[in-house]
Amino acid sequence: MQSNLARIAAAVASLLFSVTATCDKTLLPELTFTLNGANVEWPNSFIKNIFTSSDRYTPKNILATRIQIYRDEAFVLTPRYKPGVPFTLGKFSLKNKNCHPTIAPYPCWDLQEEGNCQAIQSAVDIFLDSQDILWILDSGIVNTLDQPIKRYLSGLVCSASRLQYLVVDYAADGRSFLYISDAATHAILVYDITNSRGYRVVLPKIVTRGCSTRDVLYIALIRKSEGNTELYLTYLSGESIFSVKTEYLRRGSTKGSVTNIGPKHNDIIILGTDNGYSLFFRLKGESDIYMWNTETCFKSENFMLVQKGNECHLATQVVPGYRRLMWVLESNFHDYIQDKVSCTGASVSLHPLVKTCDA
Repeated sequence: MQSNLARIAAAVASLLFSVTATCDKTLLPELTFTLNGANVEWPNSFIKNIFTSSDRYTPKNILATRIQIYRDEAFVLTPRYKPGVPFTLGKFSLKNKNCHPTIAPYPCWDLQEEGNCQAIQSAVDIFLDSQDILWILDSGIVNTLDQPIKRYLSGLVCSASRLQYLVVDYAADGRSFLYISDAATHAILVYDITNSRGYRVVLPKIVTRGCSTRDVLYIALIRKSEGNTELYLTYLSGESIFSVKTEYLRRGSTKGSVTNIGPKHNDIIILGTDNGYSLFFRLKGESDIYMWNTETCFKSENFMLVQKGNECHLATQVVPGYRRLMWVLESNFHDYIQDKVSCTGASVSLHPLVKTCDA
């Protein structure tokens, strides 16, 4: 595992949570963006022809899965799940009047070269921290859904590891810490950036109860109203949702510190937070998006339906950002996995979280 990061300059105003209450998503056409593999910003036509002729550019194999927003720019991940993905981290402007924006590689083409271990190989998660630093989790594995190729691994990662999600937090003394979910080894990887050292924190067996062999370990950083931070975590098919105070993770142990927040009556997909104590999620296979105030009990009566979904798209992330709105990234990634998309690729949409009339 190797984490690739890029610093974004200047400060950003604090982002306040807001759900846009409207009865029709079409009322916000200027804030709805459709992303696909056909809209790539190339240096010139010559470079595009080289990538196309050498099978390094296959539009339908490009899928945007994760996003972070800084001011009026969106940073988007396109993991190398299949061959033909020219870059795995890109950006576009939310001030763009074109509802089909072109995505440019970030920070540049040179740092996207497949096969070059000094470049980003396959970014699978992205996180904008409280200091406006953009962190990238690079799995180092390309062609994941076809014939996986592992470019590199570090001492914290074993051959069985499946690195999936990344969050970043700061201790009271200013030190920054990375927390990365490793689903296969039932662990949270903790890395102390200031002191350049890392360690693996193995989760108690109760966290894995009910899990399948190839499961997903979701994590989310929650900022409590009293100022403390906690890591909320759950396996997709796990029986319960859990939390652990980040101060314990920084000490390198979760013994006796993992709290069972409550049982899950459905498989849930954690989509993100509002950078505070609200957590967004949806049920497996369903498109409705819910918000839960983590300072209340984990019960259905405390789950607020904040967006009524549709049968075509499923959300993969909810983030705060531009215009102090919550934003949703959704797609037909289920069709992408089954290779049922058109030549232009999966249908991906980014738009503000919208509460519809029938919600």
